[in-house]
Amino acid sequence: MGLKIMVMVCFFGMKKESFRAGSAVLPKFFLDDVGLEAFEELKRGGRKVAVSDHFPRVMIESFLREYLEVDCVFGRELKTGRGYFLGLMEEKKKDMVNLEEKDNIISHDDFVAFSRFNSSLDHPAFSHCKEIYYLARRVDEKSWQQLPRDRYPKPLIFHDGRLAVRPTPMATLALFMWVPFGFVLALIRAVAALSLPHSLSLPALALTGLKIEISKPRLSYPALPSSKENESRKGLLYVCNHRTLLDPLSLSFALKKNFTAVTYSLSRLSEMLSPIRTVRLTRDREQDAEMMERLLNEGDLVVCPEGTTCREPYLLRFSPLFAEMSDEIVPVALDTHVSMFHGTTAGGLKCLDPLFFLMNPRPGYTIQLLDVVSGLTACQDGDDKSRFDIANYVQSEIGKALSFECTKLTRRDKYLILAGNEGITSNQR
Repeated sequence: MGLKIMVMVCFFGMKKESFRAGSAVLPKFFLDDVGLEAFEELKRGGRKVAVSDHFPRVMIESFLREYLEVDCVFGRELKTGRGYFLGLMEEKKKDMVNLEEKDNIISHDDFVAFSRFNSSLDHPAFSHCKEIYYLARRVDEKSWQQLPRDRYPKPLIFHDGRLAVRPTPMATLALFMWVPFGFVLALIRAVAALSLPHSLSLPALALTGLKIEISKPRLSYPALPSSKENESRKGLLYVCNHRTLLDPLSLSFALKKNFTAVTYSLSRLSEMLSPIRTVRLTRDREQDAEMMERLLNEGDLVVCPEGTTCREPYLLRFSPLFAEMSDEIVPVALDTHVSMFHGTTAGGLKCLDPLFFLMNPRPGYTIQLLDVVSGLTACQDGDDKSRFDIANYVQSEIGKALSFECTKLTRRDKYLILAGNEGITSNQR
């Protein structure tokens, strides 16, 4: 009955085509629950079949296939009507398709099963098993080691959903009890950040539990080269990795200075509430280059060339446009700390991203200003460097500072995985 209630609450009225929690949200939590010992046993097998007598198949199939390399998944099916889930599960079918007929996975002779101790074996799939082994009792699983990240068959780079904490019963209870207090606390933090000067806002935010730490290189930033004396001095170009929509704002508070932030996408509400100037990029290279040139002539500029946020310790590919904009580039390595809510989303309302980040009990930002990098225009004639070389170098330096892994993935890759689109909308919500 409890299972049926949960299925009804989670799935009733949800459009079947738009359901992506099974591939975008749940793999993160499932991987946190994988025991190293059971995973090693699973890897010893050849082709693999997974059977669940409780979970709906749409919740587990993507995780099992992509992250545990399972070839075939059997789970409870959900009833649908006119393309929408009805919140009901289909009855268990006694005439289930023979396993060797299902994608020709395996034959009767080499089918071996592993199951938890005292778990039900009434699923038709077990009738095909030559041998059945019980891995462990529930109490024994507590001594298992968690599967390390470096042992994942596939790196977990992207995931969606707001929860940053494993939804155990106690953690979920604490989360729901915290939400009213967290909402009020987020409003207090927002008012302090928007209304107080930098000299007062930082201590006020620290009193509420929000911590911003900054470290700078030993050498101060040099002035522009003397060869550029006849030109008007440009502002500094800060190039950051992207963790949340508050990245430029946190850098502004840490440096106690205002500057302009260029963004690929920002909700109208965030634009209106932002205490610093924000300008949208058009995704047209010539227009964006002209606009950034103009903004740099007006003052300091911050850009996040990844084009989208990434929660995990990875860096997406850096768009190389910034490498042409300034003689001097200041790489900025950013990292965040959250304990309950993620301040990013791919499929939800982006205007709520800052709210969820500020609702964490003790959110934090760590900011590292790295050594200045010469832009493309400042390179000597003998230097055979392209804008791509400079962009990749800045990415690698930020990756080293944060111990993050550099990738060639893009904003488009992220949104195709998490939201089923290319991440380009006419109107940001």
